[in-house]
Amino acid sequence: MKVNMFHLMPHRELPDDFEEKYHSVWIDPPWSELADPVRVGQYYNWTLDELEYAAEMGFDGVCVNEHHQNAYGFMPSPNIMASTLARNTKDAAIVVMGATLPAANPPQRIAEEYAMIDVISGGRLVAGMPLGSSPDINYAYGIPPIEQRERYREAHDLIKQAWERDDVFAFNGKYTQLRYVNTWPKPIQKNPPIWVPGTGSRSTVDFVAKHGYCYCFLSYFGNKTAKKNVDKYWERLDELGEDLNPYRLGFLQLVVVGETDAKAEEDYFKHIKYFYDKCLHIDPNFFLAPGHVDHSSLVGATRAGGYGAGMFDDRSNWKFKDYVDNQFVIGGSPDSVAQQLEEAVRTLRVGNLMVLLQIGSMPHELTKKNIALFAEEVLPKVRPIWDAEGWENKWWPSGARQAAPAAVSNR
Repeated sequence: MKVNMFHLMPHRELPDDFEEKYHSVWIDPPWSELADPVRVGQYYNWTLDELEYAAEMGFDGVCVNEHHQNAYGFMPSPNIMASTLARNTKDAAIVVMGATLPAANPPQRIAEEYAMIDVISGGRLVAGMPLGSSPDINYAYGIPPIEQRERYREAHDLIKQAWERDDVFAFNGKYTQLRYVNTWPKPIQKNPPIWVPGTGSRSTVDFVAKHGYCYCFLSYFGNKTAKKNVDKYWERLDELGEDLNPYRLGFLQLVVVGETDAKAEEDYFKHIKYFYDKCLHIDPNFFLAPGHVDHSSLVGATRAGGYGAGMFDDRSNWKFKDYVDNQFVIGGSPDSVAQQLEEAVRTLRVGNLMVLLQIGSMPHELTKKNIALFAEEVLPKVRPIWDAEGWENKWWPSGARQAAPAAVSNR
């Protein structure tokens, strides 16, 4: 199994009364009242340091992502972060999850920047191709919801042709018309592995299955909440006659590791509460613009009880144990975390695991402790989960580390 550190780059010092005083963490939180550019610069550098530290500690890859106009994760350009990581890491995959295709104008820009990251890193790029969230794409960037999927598919086709074709060609789409497409540079990997994040949309599942990409279920509500949607993905692949290779699936899980279960609660609980209370304080009107969800997905979600499972539930009285019991967070001693993770991974059939180890207000040194404990005492136990079954990971960059590194030295 491949294990990658995922990072949101959140605001780590929102005021105690943030969720009472401010309307939403996304779209309209006032920068002038909540942030200082110098301090935010420290957040960015801590984030890069933490990801580089994870790579040094033996994680298979490091993950960055794109969001706009929010305080819960503000990497408006994941490619800037990824280019720094490409230069400062040696053999970890650079997983960009990712540059949102519908907002790029023209999408050729993504083809070029992804290629730059791939050549700088020596062929270590994972090219994430997300549809993009409704707050980011519809509200922050003004893309009409009804156009979003059509723009996505057109951008995808342009990027793929830009990498694969050797001739200079014209591209005449509905949203993008280019007389000359002649991509400089092209990636080392002629076809960088493509991972497509989603939260259960039938159309996304079908798109991934059709193209043979890795589907990544990204949620902050744990593996129990994810199971129904992940099961539908595997059922769809089985209907299409595809194999059930676990490396076809990526999954994001929040994880905290302490020396003991009690120490994990002592160290991390307040940061978990910060994340769920403040970082996910989203006005429901910003969550899904009308038209963002296509018809087939909307029908399926309505029959299943609605979109946004877990997002707007009341968790004000939850304790550390509630987050762990519901598997929103896998947390505890190294042995406990390894056991919980293995159960989750096997239940969902995850081959490309992403772990969120910096959560909410978690400070830099505590984040490094979480990374180190995971790397030294959990990673060696969970990495071999699928080894006995002999699956090939066809969705891993050719220039990244293929085998597990030597044992990480103790802190």
